[in-house]
Amino acid sequence: MRPDQSLSAQTRTGTGKGPAFQARKLGLIPGIVYGGGGKPKPVSVGQRELERHVSTGTFLTTPFLLDMDGEKTRVIPRAVQLDPVTDRPVHVDFMRLAKGSKITLQIPVRFKGHVDSPGLKRGGVLNIVRHEVELLCPVDNIPEFIEGDLAGMEVHDSLHISAFHLPEGVKPTVARDFTVASIVAPTSVIEEQRAAAAAAAAAAAAPVVEGEEGAEGAAPAAGAAPAAGAAPAAGAAPAKAPEKK
Repeated sequence: MRPDQSLSAQTRTGTGKGPAFQARKLGLIPGIVYGGGGKPKPVSVGQRELERHVSTGTFLTTPFLLDMDGEKTRVIPRAVQLDPVTDRPVHVDFMRLAKGSKITLQIPVRFKGHVDSPGLKRGGVLNIVRHEVELLCPVDNIPEFIEGDLAGMEVHDSLHISAFHLPEGVKPTVARDFTVASIVAPTSVIEEQRAAAAAAAAAAAAPVVEGEEGAEGAAPAAGAAPAAGAAPAAGAAPAKAPEKK
């Protein structure tokens, strides 16, 4: 089971833009706690503490033990609103985690076995199709991430979701065996192959004139006069000088 993070909160007495603005002036971020069979409860959390958790990149998949005025409630963040200028949190939503329930989350994907992949050793590139996978998770067994093993993978091999070891009770929301990552050839090799294919296609499409010969060593056309200063061909009669009148 993934350990819960601790987060302090206090109940908000007012709602709306005015009280929310006043809370931010005091270094608090307004939020709401909902779900789990209880009524929505307005709360405020410390700005610095919240920013520290948001900066981890896994905030929305981390369960918290929210300490609200001495009462501890297990929750998970469902949304965090950021200021478009400062990129700092201005509002946060928490959902209560009722025991025995399940939740759909976007879980990050990590990889191991890079040094044991023959395809990567030969210059192949890891192409990550899904950086996150949507999983249906029991609230008591939420994984921090899922990990795929690249050992033994060659160029053009793919790693599907069925190759991942998922925690007990955790299932993908997509029924098919979708691709999570693959080993592809380097970009330089792909570009060379495309250039060669384009050149071959152009050569095949070039028109050919019947009886055409190359310029070098080509026989002169019938009746064509030899070039000036050119020696007469072997066996040919010498040209007569013009008659004087």
